[in-house]
Amino acid sequence: MIFFPKNLFFNIIFLFILFYTTLFPAKTIASQQAFFKNIIITNTKKDLISYFDVKEAFAKEIEQAVLNGVPTTFSFFINVYKVRTAWFDKKISEFKITSTLKYNNLKKEFIIYRSWKTDKPSIVKSFGQAKKMMVQINNFKTVSLASLKKGEKYQIRVKAELDKVTLPLYLHYIFFFVSLWDFETNWHTIDFIY
Repeated sequence: MIFFPKNLFFNIIFLFILFYTTLFPAKTIASQQAFFKNIIITNTKKDLISYFDVKEAFAKEIEQAVLNGVPTTFSFFINVYKVRTAWFDKKISEFKITSTLKYNNLKKEFIIYRSWKTDKPSIVKSFGQAKKMMVQINNFKTVSLASLKKGEKYQIRVKAELDKVTLPLYLHYIFFFVSLWDFETNWHTIDFIY
């Protein structure tokens, strides 16, 4: 026998949850796998610079949430290691940078805050352009060349994840499935010799 709460609202929510999870299992919703593409490591006279972007980061559920006004944040983790054969690799630098996207429905514009850029947000009208800006990391100073030794082997490891959405308490009952579109990429590694 299935237990139904006494309150009609909770009965409806319970049935919705049961129906939704039966028709759309988590594997189907989260089957879209984000991945890194166009990874470039180069240098200036002083710094090692990295460029990359994440593909397949915006599932339909994420797009819908953004257009409904839910702020969406991607976190990027960038670590540089000195590769050692006889011992654990030595971490030289570690960064966590974020991109946050908010939609202003009144002005019909997208506001993008990127922690590694200026304090001033970028504002665009196109959702396509906003999504592209969210997942592209360009000209990021990864490590000072003074920290590296010529002829030594190093490794850059990058990872991206969608931060968990925090909704007002009453919406947690309705949007319980929001966690199903959270994603996290695997660590992607690039080996290089300086």
